[in-house]
Amino acid sequence: MAVLVTGGAGYIGSHTCVELLNAGEDIIVIDNFYNSKPKAIEAIKEITGRDFRFYENDCCDREALDRIFRENFITEVIHFAGYKAVGESCVKPIMYYENNINSTLALIETMQKYGCKKLVFSSSATVYGIPDKVPVTEDFPLSAINPYGSTKLMIENMCRELYASDDQWSIILLRYFNPIGAHESGKLGEDPNGIPNNLMPLILRTASGKMATLSVFGNDYPTPDGTCVRDYIHVVDLALGHVAAIKAARAHTGCPAYNLGTGKGYSVLDIINAFEKVNKVKVPYVITGRRPGDAAACYSNPSLAKKKLGWTAKRGLEQMCRDSWNYIKANS
Repeated sequence: MAVLVTGGAGYIGSHTCVELLNAGEDIIVIDNFYNSKPKAIEAIKEITGRDFRFYENDCCDREALDRIFRENFITEVIHFAGYKAVGESCVKPIMYYENNINSTLALIETMQKYGCKKLVFSSSATVYGIPDKVPVTEDFPLSAINPYGSTKLMIENMCRELYASDDQWSIILLRYFNPIGAHESGKLGEDPNGIPNNLMPLILRTASGKMATLSVFGNDYPTPDGTCVRDYIHVVDLALGHVAAIKAARAHTGCPAYNLGTGKGYSVLDIINAFEKVNKVKVPYVITGRRPGDAAACYSNPSLAKKKLGWTAKRGLEQMCRDSWNYIKANS
């Protein structure tokens, strides 16, 4: 019996594979390396000392999915595979709809065929759009302000309607806030292909000299220092949330959603200052104009995940910054 992890070579997927293996689970991994690298698969094996089957395939490939389910006894699935860059989604919306929706449809139809009805879905806080207030709870109104968010919301709706049609399904929707950090070994971290979109990879590129300056988009928001406030969570804490979700999926049917965050809001300048202090490096930055679609503040109330999954984030901002930089130093 094994957990299938789609997109398991990616940033969050690879860390989740480590925590699943450390928890004694057997895993099967599928990834096409669109936004990941083969070295992540070897790093997972090195860190855990365990082996597993890996398939280099696309989740939109129904024949490949059928073969994977036919060759293995898969009892649960964690679905990470999908395009995830907000900016890119605005330029290439059809590509995002085609990949994210079709891969999920292909996966769910294959799961149905083989009687596997336990799914943990990698959703996002983007489904809250621009919230009217913070902290955000799971019962807030849902909306999307970019094509990436639209695909996440459509898949959430698909999952809810699937459960409504067949109450034997156990689907858990995990709404991530802002994962940063890396594995303490320095063997795994965030290493996106192409130009990164998120704050920490941009800080890392600036601190390592690959970029001259970091652009901070706006300092006139109604926040303590004028820059956007977000809920940053260590990627290992996020990975452990998936281990807890798999256990919950085995115990209950339904289609609940849970916020995975710390419940604390940090501004862009908070992150830069913490990174400089912990790692004793400078991160030159310039203030530029606001970026369209950015909320002033968005952070979670994660109490429902604590109550229902028995999970809380335990790693603080300094460790997030330290582990992120250690990964870059170990792999420069």
